[in-house]
Amino acid sequence: MAENPFFAPSNLPYELPPFADIREEHYLPAFRRGMAEQLAEVDAIAGSAEPPAFDNTIAALERSGRILDRTATVFYSIAAADSSDGIMEIEKEISPELTRHSDAIRLNRALWARIKQVTTEAPEEAWLLEKYRDDFIRAGADLSESEQDRLRELNEELSRLSTDFAQSLLKASTESALVVEDPKELDGFDEARIESLRKDGKYVLPLLNFTAQPGLAQLTNRDVRRRLYELSVGRAPGNFEVAARMATLRAERAALLGFPSHAAYSVADQTAKTVEAVEEMLGQLVGPAVRNAKREAEELAEMAGFDIEPWDWPYYSEKVRQARYDFDAAAMRPYFELNRVYRDGIFFAAAKLYGVTFTERPDLGGYHPDVTVYEVFDEDGSRLGLFVLDPYARETKRGGAWMNNLVDQSFLFGLRPVVMNNLNVTKPASGPTLLTYDEVNTAFHEFGHALHGLFSQVRFPRVSGTSVPRDFVEYPSQVNEMWVTWPEILANYAKHHETGEPMPAELVAKLTAAEKFNQGFKTVEYLAATLLDWAWHKLAPGEPVTDAEAFESAALATAQIAVPQVRPRYRTNYFAHIFSGGYSAGYYSYIWSEVLDAESVEWFKENGGLTRENGDHFRRELLSRGGSLDPLTAFRNFRGREPSIEPLLKRRGLD
Repeated sequence: MAENPFFAPSNLPYELPPFADIREEHYLPAFRRGMAEQLAEVDAIAGSAEPPAFDNTIAALERSGRILDRTATVFYSIAAADSSDGIMEIEKEISPELTRHSDAIRLNRALWARIKQVTTEAPEEAWLLEKYRDDFIRAGADLSESEQDRLRELNEELSRLSTDFAQSLLKASTESALVVEDPKELDGFDEARIESLRKDGKYVLPLLNFTAQPGLAQLTNRDVRRRLYELSVGRAPGNFEVAARMATLRAERAALLGFPSHAAYSVADQTAKTVEAVEEMLGQLVGPAVRNAKREAEELAEMAGFDIEPWDWPYYSEKVRQARYDFDAAAMRPYFELNRVYRDGIFFAAAKLYGVTFTERPDLGGYHPDVTVYEVFDEDGSRLGLFVLDPYARETKRGGAWMNNLVDQSFLFGLRPVVMNNLNVTKPASGPTLLTYDEVNTAFHEFGHALHGLFSQVRFPRVSGTSVPRDFVEYPSQVNEMWVTWPEILANYAKHHETGEPMPAELVAKLTAAEKFNQGFKTVEYLAATLLDWAWHKLAPGEPVTDAEAFESAALATAQIAVPQVRPRYRTNYFAHIFSGGYSAGYYSYIWSEVLDAESVEWFKENGGLTRENGDHFRRELLSRGGSLDPLTAFRNFRGREPSIEPLLKRRGLD
């Protein structure tokens, strides 16, 4: 047992997890010892003879569970990025145990009685105390014994179903992959891309975790596009039933906690606060977005010569884009080499704005050979933390892109942050990794999350870095997207991978001119997913859904967002954000955050753009604060006023 690497803090720099020493057999013993140790710590806090105070109650809870925290952080990072049959079995076994463990803490009546007596005058402590009280109330601390028993049952079943949904979807990304024997069927892909898909004498194109697969924009064979699209929307069909059951259970749990729906429960501790606030914002977008999408569909049909289907939209939108703006997105790829995008683009922008620098640490290993670790230094040379990058797709990795912390910044423990970005870029069989424009944008976006974690300057891990309301967390990452095409930054990284020549100015101009093109499609597919999420989670208790696909169709029609050629960005069966992630009744948060983002981009432009003064202001007032104060207060401190939706409408061409 002493050899288990989770039982003591890592001795690597910044307490980076010792991935080389971790084996699958370490996880269950570490989870169980960690849970037992934390429950003993909680019992000691709840049974203390000392009068309740912030340090011996709230701060003590923050100090508890260190083994469990180290274990869960690594395990769920690996489960997402480099899973295996063994990891999946452990996840099934441990998920309900972790749910019971969490309930044992949040439903501990003696602990809750003690928390209610704590007082403090210190602002950061007072904010954290309020967060703890809200956590316990929302977890059912004030319910009767019988109600808490039912709540435990609901939580445990939801935990199991969420794991089932995620694992089914992970398997479907490869089991439902497009497989062709003749490479001619992949016409439209370049030779390097086709070669990267070769596997056992066939060509395998795995699914990414959204409806409109990137290949649809390039594949010239219409029937192949149709097959790829139908594989995408039909994957993991068993997840329809899982999702319906989860929505039903969430509705029952919300009612038990005193809310009319899971949506009302979910939004109550976000910046939006109410169902009405979310629906008012969404209502301003649906009509203009649908009108734009229908107009775009007519333009695409004119180009195609026939009424287009969903699998035609990405292909013909590129044709129209080329004809109207003489812009071919594929022409940009030779200028977007992965390493240069990071070194001379993402890191360069961070240095210009915030004065930070990045040094590769080949002596610090990750959990996979594709992982690279960088040490981050502040302008004065002081050590800031580690940035871990895992850019490539693989069968053992879930779809999408994300950021997570491997170590939370915390003055309480004297820890600097270790943050990780995951992408899903196809790894070439040989030669350089060339990115699409969308992949570059995603890389800048995820790095915005990383900066939020790296710049955290808070005392308590509960409010460290990105530990902010879900409808605020996307805001800093979306702001970081503005630097993708900022002239000084683009000129520094967008260079041809063979000649080193900068991207031609006319290509950049065409990109800028074409940016608002296809915004009707993009906004409708996003809003359709958002309103589908909302429909599932506005179910009242006692409203079981017997036909999930019929429910999905009816929900989109009721929301007036049903455009036949534009399906939701995520359908129910692969909507991981809401059925296996933390975004249930929260997918609206991307557009809610974009309101703040659009305001902030205007502020940067009004104040001189890429300057240290601007970067330091954003870092000081917002990025460094984590969740240690009200997020909209942090926004007002940065922007100097309340947010308005007009900049967002203008950006998306919906004004």
